[in-house]
Amino acid sequence: MNNFYQKGFDLRKQIKELIILFMSNESNCMKTADGESLSFIFRECGLDWGDYENATSGQQRYYGVAAMRELEKEGKVQRDEATKKWRLK
Repeated sequence: MNNFYQKGFDLRKQIKELIILFMSNESNCMKTADGESLSFIFRECGLDWGDYENATSGQQRYYGVAAMRELEKEGKVQRDEATKKWRLK
């Protein structure tokens, strides 16, 4: 594993930790709450770079989706299928 790959792996791990920390401190993200939208979580965690040509904020959220799906796979978060909002599991 080269150094760049490892740094990227470490960043992904830190981003997942940041999201869980944020959700743990956000009342709407608690297990019994309604949840929050991915956009809200993404922005509040400082992961939105703003709108750029060919890289709008909406397009950048795909990275957030990947992080949330990883957390979902790990059994840490869940998505309400009706509202599409995320909360801790």
